[in-house]
Amino acid sequence: MAESLTSQVLARGLERIALKLEACADELNELDGALGDGDLGVTLVRGARSVMLEQSNLPVDVGMALLKCAQAITKVSGSTYGTLLATGIMSAAKATKGRTEVPWAEVSSLLGGAVAAMARRANSQLGDKTVLDAIEAVRAATEGMDDPGALVAAADEAVAASLEKFRGQPARQGRARIFGEKSVGRDDPGMVGFKRIVEGLRPEN
Repeated sequence: MAESLTSQVLARGLERIALKLEACADELNELDGALGDGDLGVTLVRGARSVMLEQSNLPVDVGMALLKCAQAITKVSGSTYGTLLATGIMSAAKATKGRTEVPWAEVSSLLGGAVAAMARRANSQLGDKTVLDAIEAVRAATEGMDDPGALVAAADEAVAASLEKFRGQPARQGRARIFGEKSVGRDDPGMVGFKRIVEGLRPEN
């Protein structure tokens, strides 16, 4: 596997994620429909398609490549989820600007920066049963890891554990919080969406 994150490696990963999101769009829309607007799948597919238009022409500068991805998502998504994803990617873009290679061991730190930036943008915090909790779980699980295959496997397990942990809790952010106790026993759609993104990076996909 690739020894570090480069624009070329990023491009391949983006393609796999896009294919995964296309395949599970209906599932995500249905999940979101129970607690929100029912358009999460549409949001993610629209963002992925926009990113894919840039995928074959990404700059070798990893930070600039990530910035292009964030801009592509922002261009087509006015949703809160799309905005938050773009915010997290922009955070990683700033941290990697000017570099053509980024060691895998830095992924955890980049995720930590993304969580902080997304929390500020959404005026949210960990424990609110949102995608932030899933990303934070991945950050903690991948700290110090430098093998991409093991990193993806750990990320996948961490999001699954996070979903399990928060399933029995009420939502405290977004439209889902309006449903109060009805959100108990249901997975947060945004966390599931992030799980599918991680699944897109698994070797078998």
